[in-house]
Amino acid sequence: MCVKFGTEIIPIDSEHSAIFQCLVGEDHSKIKKIILTASGGPFLNKDKSEFQKITVAEALDHPNWKMGSKITIDSATMMNKGFEVIEAFWLFNLPKEQIEIIVHPQSIIHSMVEFQDGCIKAQLSLPDMKLPILYALTYPERYKYDMIKTDFKKIGSLTFFEPDFNKFRCLKIAYDVIGEGGTAPCILNAANEISVAKFLAGKIKFTQISELIEDALNSITNNTKADLESIIESDKKTRDYLSQKYK
Repeated sequence: MCVKFGTEIIPIDSEHSAIFQCLVGEDHSKIKKIILTASGGPFLNKDKSEFQKITVAEALDHPNWKMGSKITIDSATMMNKGFEVIEAFWLFNLPKEQIEIIVHPQSIIHSMVEFQDGCIKAQLSLPDMKLPILYALTYPERYKYDMIKTDFKKIGSLTFFEPDFNKFRCLKIAYDVIGEGGTAPCILNAANEISVAKFLAGKIKFTQISELIEDALNSITNNTKADLESIIESDKKTRDYLSQKYK
């Protein structure tokens, strides 16, 4: 709910749409936690010691989703899940301690909500953005749509793993940024965009993406005021800083 304008925000991102759907008809004060699922990207089973050798082609080879280059790299670093934690923090008005990430390689469960009584609701379907977009466009109705068929007999099994914050440093950075507040999330976003662009252009290694982001967060002043003017200023300072330092 957007309190300022008295209107409801209907998310389209598959994970936040799943949470939104699980919360329909529920008392938000009874939420114990929300659980964002992550595919783990193409490097879920790759040892961290091999990350230095990761190529652009390897990072763009996502196992489940067909996306643009930038978001696919974000999935490979798991920064996309970090951004989703920040989004969930604002969309559902919950502290980061009540936002959990679990790695779910099949991408069938798009997210879950656990309530105070221990019950958990989940939204499941094949990984296809048409469904959350359709739900957002037709909410609160559900239109008939037969193009995506989720067959559990073919899926077979669903597995879950704890995320490795040491291996996927970007995920940890995003969690930390929530606590910093101010323009820190803006600095994070701008630094990530510049870093990913440099990786895609072959100018930095895969492991340097998180290094550049941390450099920017440590070097650009976090403006706790965070109005539109300071956000625009922080974005520009971050882009200028990284573009000049890492040419």
